[in-house]
Amino acid sequence: MSVGKLRLGTRGSALALAQSQAIAEKLGAEVVVIESEGDRSTESLALMGGTGVFVTALRHALLANEVDVVIHSFKDLPTAPADGLAIAAVPPRADARDALCARDGFTLDTLPEGAKVGTGSPRRRAQLAARRPDLEIVDIRGNVDTRLARVGSDDPERALDAVVLAVAGLDRLGRADAITQHLELAWWPTAPAQGALAVETRAGDTNIAAKLDHRPTRLAAEAERGVLARLEAGCSAPIAATAFSEDGMMFLTASVYALDGSAKLTASHALYAADSKDPAGELSARAATELLDAGAADLAPIRGSR
Repeated sequence: MSVGKLRLGTRGSALALAQSQAIAEKLGAEVVVIESEGDRSTESLALMGGTGVFVTALRHALLANEVDVVIHSFKDLPTAPADGLAIAAVPPRADARDALCARDGFTLDTLPEGAKVGTGSPRRRAQLAARRPDLEIVDIRGNVDTRLARVGSDDPERALDAVVLAVAGLDRLGRADAITQHLELAWWPTAPAQGALAVETRAGDTNIAAKLDHRPTRLAAEAERGVLARLEAGCSAPIAATAFSEDGMMFLTASVYALDGSAKLTASHALYAADSKDPAGELSARAATELLDAGAADLAPIRGSR
């Protein structure tokens, strides 16, 4: 660890800066913007390979001792651990839901037939196709403001009737006013660890951020991401997972979707956390095993096997 004030590395996007600043204040750290090679805009990097490019750049800066701690959206991290690094803390989770941001106050059920809805997520695409097969689903990239600007645009080639975005990101950017419907987790589960942040340090320096760790959030995020790991699926796979704790019990529900929304498999499990040495690992193993036994590998592009 460096001598002097902590250095917190972050991407330079508005969303990354917003979520990093709050953590920096709690740690008494200075914010250092890390740019990847050719990082001219969030949209250009998304086209080059999405969040993986950003994750690599931040981790490189951490390993090179250019910064002492970095902040990730936990859902964007690979499930495999990174050599020499550790997740020092997972702060309390923000809203894990998705939101519909539509023109004229439309909800998912009141959008006109044939409406154009934008998303860059295979999971959201599958969910939209399953609930509203009449919609035209448009693949989009770019930051939150870029996507929102297309809703109701005067440009007929770019205009969309709605986009689906994460509530947490909209809240952190002060753009919750764009939400026309919160999509509830009970019928619209979201990506594993959505709404959670991961505070990463070098393996020997976890103490510098340990005070920010929120065990219920960490366990929930680890259980959800454990399903991804055991299914050997990437963070962009059409998979949703929701975990939470209540009265000493942990609950996990995970779903795998066909890319076209034509089918879905779901597994739900629960256990008393105190009865397990690794409640998140045990729950995710149960859910993933059930999904694989039910044929999840034939339904979606995952590599897991029994």
